[in-house]
Amino acid sequence: MSERESSEIEFDFFEEPATTETARPDRRPRRPRRGRRPPGPPSGLTPLVRLIGLISLAILVIVLLVFWISSCRGEAKKDTYRSYMQDVDRIANQSERIGARLNTALIRPDIRQAELTRTLDGLAQQQVQLVDSAEALREPGPLRDENSHMIESLQFRVSGLRGIGDAFSARTSNATQAGDLLAAQARRLIASDVVWDDQFKDPAKSELRRQDIQGVSVPDSNFVQNPTLATSTAMRAVWTRVRGAATGGPTSPGSHGHNLVSVKVVGGATLSPDELNEIVATTDLSFQVVFENSGESTETGVQVTLTIQKSPEPIVRRQTIDVTEEGQQKTVVFRNISNVPFVRRTTLQVEVNEVPGEQNLTNNTAEYPVIFSYPGG
Repeated sequence: MSERESSEIEFDFFEEPATTETARPDRRPRRPRRGRRPPGPPSGLTPLVRLIGLISLAILVIVLLVFWISSCRGEAKKDTYRSYMQDVDRIANQSERIGARLNTALIRPDIRQAELTRTLDGLAQQQVQLVDSAEALREPGPLRDENSHMIESLQFRVSGLRGIGDAFSARTSNATQAGDLLAAQARRLIASDVVWDDQFKDPAKSELRRQDIQGVSVPDSNFVQNPTLATSTAMRAVWTRVRGAATGGPTSPGSHGHNLVSVKVVGGATLSPDELNEIVATTDLSFQVVFENSGESTETGVQVTLTIQKSPEPIVRRQTIDVTEEGQQKTVVFRNISNVPFVRRTTLQVEVNEVPGEQNLTNNTAEYPVIFSYPGG
């Protein structure tokens, strides 16, 4: 082997063979794998779902808004009707009080013609003011007709009061004609109550039911306290009594007066004028008095008085019966008599007061010896 070849062999043996791999760059740490997301709707459906949700929300808002507006309108309508009925109620109550004062004036035993006509004129003026107040009301549209009839009822009361006043002022000496004239005017007052009930109150209630308005009351108004007082017979008696107070005596023929029938403790025994009556004075102690028209005429404004003697002042109770007809019995109850004198003898007296022209006064009064005891004593 030549020297040149040997040299080349040695070189190849000791020299490391060249590598073909290149140095790898440092690798970055791998991120942990995330769980896969659940498959969602296709990307094309997402806007549609959102749109449907928005539309549903908008519909819900609109529905709630409609209910709220409807509720507000319902409450506003109810408030309108309630306010109107409250105004009518004030007018109705004032008119009723005028009717009560008329009744008191007609049955007052000692009233004279001039005073009565002045009273009637004043009551008519007050009723005119109520008509003006009613005409100024702003009624709900559906009650326009009912409101007109309510005003009509009040106008009947004005004409009736004025007519009665004119009848008492008329120059006539015929009691029958005067009674008929007064009764004709009093029928206007009765008609006013009928119009109020049939043309205002009942139709107004029906309208409220039709509109499903609850909790609103339709007021009543009864002007005539006692329809019996509006008859020709009763009005003739009133005219006779009033004229008798002015001239010094009654002008109607026949006898006049009442007789006492009985007096009893309510829930207890009938009192005896000849024996001592023992009475248990309960908290609701009451007495029932029965009397009869023993005359031949209709009487008005019959006053009954109950008196219990007591020191320093007696206990006195009074009631007035509007009308009694010939032969008719009436009952008066005096309720809740308190502060009676206990455990000592005293007197209870009952009197049916004298009416004009009454001659026999012996049978319209009685006295009863009594002694009051404590309950359970």
